[in-house]
Amino acid sequence: MKGRICHGLQNKLLEAVGFFSKVYSKKTDNQITMRNKPQVETESHTFKSPKFRSVVEDAISFFSKAPIYNLPIQKPFLGSGVYSLYYKGELGVYAPLACLNKQTCVQPIYIGKAVPSGWRTGRKIESTTTDLFRRINEHARNISHTKDLKATDFQCQFIILSGAEADLIVPVEAELIRRFKPLWNSLVDGFGNHDPGKGRYQQALSEWDLLHPGRPWAKKLQKGTSNRKKVLEALNKFFEKPSAS
Repeated sequence: MKGRICHGLQNKLLEAVGFFSKVYSKKTDNQITMRNKPQVETESHTFKSPKFRSVVEDAISFFSKAPIYNLPIQKPFLGSGVYSLYYKGELGVYAPLACLNKQTCVQPIYIGKAVPSGWRTGRKIESTTTDLFRRINEHARNISHTKDLKATDFQCQFIILSGAEADLIVPVEAELIRRFKPLWNSLVDGFGNHDPGKGRYQQALSEWDLLHPGRPWAKKLQKGTSNRKKVLEALNKFFEKPSAS
């Protein structure tokens, strides 16, 4: 009796193995076929909208005509949005920028954004706090902490985007950065960094902090592979000037 049961189980097992072999063989054949063909026809998934591009261009046109303020901004205001900073001081390494911005602000040194609290998780699109004002003046304080920069040598321009228009914050910022390639966005990294907080100071000092030391929390960070000389050489090359000694 026991032998008949074992034999029956063995037959069932062999049948299952045979069935699995056929399925696996078919699956393998399908996989090979799929490797030779696109797995997704992207055309039916790709959304394009000339209207979207037009709206971004309208926002940038509005931005370019917005008033310009000295740093720090004195009077608080509500709202989130996108902003640009312009250098007009006398620090030699940025002399070409200051020259360009002498009469009117045309070339930003940094472009950034301020979003409403909860915006990233989709919980909120309307700003009822001073997000943009606080972010711009945070930059002014960081600049004032350095030994070679002064907040009063900077001016700013901004656009407030709230409600449904808050969805334009990221595309407007991205397009402005692509268009102007500001130094502190594209070449000297780290200006927009925040204090990482307790237990997170193992990260490397940014290029901006190497070039302009002074932010209190940045003193707690670790030295990385870059150094001030390398950053200056990159800046000089960008402006097509002889490398700093």
